[in-house]
Amino acid sequence: MTAFFGIITIGLITSCKKEKNNPAPVLAATKTIRFILYTNKDFSNDEHNIAFSLHIANNNGTFGFDSVVARMKIKDIPNKANQLVFERTAPLNTTTLTAGFTYAIENVGYSWHLDTVAANEKFKIIEYPFE
Repeated sequence: MTAFFGIITIGLITSCKKEKNNPAPVLAATKTIRFILYTNKDFSNDEHNIAFSLHIANNNGTFGFDSVVARMKIKDIPNKANQLVFERTAPLNTTTLTAGFTYAIENVGYSWHLDTVAANEKFKIIEYPFE
């Protein structure tokens, strides 16, 4: 009887082995872009509506990102002390990116503030004091 329990115990121990051949997941290399938006000017009387978008794109069209992040009156754009901060990631590869803010002012027009992110730059800050 003791031999019987010994065989069952050995069977349970060997069946509970964990596989160690599972490779760790491969994480894609990325770069982080931090967007900072504020104004140093007094727009307290400007009632125009404005919509800011974050823009990231490479030159060959294989990666792109555009997203509206803030809609407000121009008078409500925060000062430096209350700046808006957004972070996005993009693939880290050999492609130079164009990144920055685009914005549309209702009944006025469309404009932008763009910068370059180098091909293997892992972290970039794009600061825009709206004027």
